[in-house]
Amino acid sequence: MGHQVIIFDFSLIRGLWETRVKKNKERQRKEKERLEKSSLEKIKQEWNFILECRKKGIPQSKYLKNGFVNTDEKILDTYGKTPQLRKRHTLSDEANKERNKFIFQLSGEQWMEFPDSLKEQTYLKEWHVCNTLIQTIPAYIALFQDLRVLDLSKNQINHLPVEIGCLKKLKVLNVSFNNLKSVPPELGDCENLEKLDLSGNMEIRELPFELSNLKQVTVVDMSANKFHSIPICVLRMSNLQWLDISSNNLKDLPEDIDRLDQLQTLLLQKNKLTYLPRALVNMPNLSLLVVSGDDLVEIPTAVCESTTGLKFVSLRDSPVETIVCEDTEEIIESEREREQIEKEFMKAYIEDLKERVCKPSNFKVKFALKVPESDKSSNRG
Repeated sequence: MGHQVIIFDFSLIRGLWETRVKKNKERQRKEKERLEKSSLEKIKQEWNFILECRKKGIPQSKYLKNGFVNTDEKILDTYGKTPQLRKRHTLSDEANKERNKFIFQLSGEQWMEFPDSLKEQTYLKEWHVCNTLIQTIPAYIALFQDLRVLDLSKNQINHLPVEIGCLKKLKVLNVSFNNLKSVPPELGDCENLEKLDLSGNMEIRELPFELSNLKQVTVVDMSANKFHSIPICVLRMSNLQWLDISSNNLKDLPEDIDRLDQLQTLLLQKNKLTYLPRALVNMPNLSLLVVSGDDLVEIPTAVCESTTGLKFVSLRDSPVETIVCEDTEEIIESEREREQIEKEFMKAYIEDLKERVCKPSNFKVKFALKVPESDKSSNRG
């Protein structure tokens, strides 16, 4: 007897998941209202108030009279501001102020270019620039030698400057959901890079071989672009643990994909794959494999029946209705927004898988292909 496989539809999974979330939130809301009305909640609040008073050294006579607890917050304000407490808060505020001094943040569609004052702040360690209309990154970025995090997601950036290769301490580069069509070879000089996010640019087709030098990278997100194959440079990232190349134009996977022996998560859904190579079985750390089952006709049995704890998820997605629109930019923008929503869904879905209280070796999620009626009739013959 063959291995039992469940037939499912991706859109139905999404609907069930969203329904479950709504029901759970409604249940939590009702439980919260019930607790607020119950005496147990009042007792809990009083006990927590007493503990807070004790921590701050407030005399019992100030909050306990005739066996009743006075939960007036003014008591904490009046008697809780001891010199030690004030000193602790001051130190915390100073630490946050010191940390924020090294972080640059910018957002809002009123920004079409970086402020001139930025070039003077070369001591910065993080840039967080999101949801602006900025199209270019200034060449003076090369002066920011201490930069660790460069988050430029959801802007209008159309190219990365070669000067980005000067950021030797850079650990995180997020240029997702911009208008990039290529990546400069100089990015391969960022030898300490650990996370690279190129998702949602819609037009990137290949990556330069020089990115093979990124040996510290553990996370690469290339989803929602136009890759026809997994770039050679990615296969040479020896520490890679997470690879998302979903929503591209992949037709097959390289036979030597098992050289990514540290890979734990591989997201391949929404491509044009018709088969999966047996090499996937030789990846000892692979724990989650997600594909779209619509076009798949060949899946190695060893993948479905893996005893290594692999969660194999084959999703069937409903066809997306094409919106007729004369404005090409509007179509691309609509597609980009849809990809953002689907990424958020998949992120939540994967987190949900991880949180399930099941032993990995006993838990597999398999949603298989629906067999066409013509095939069924031919098999009967």
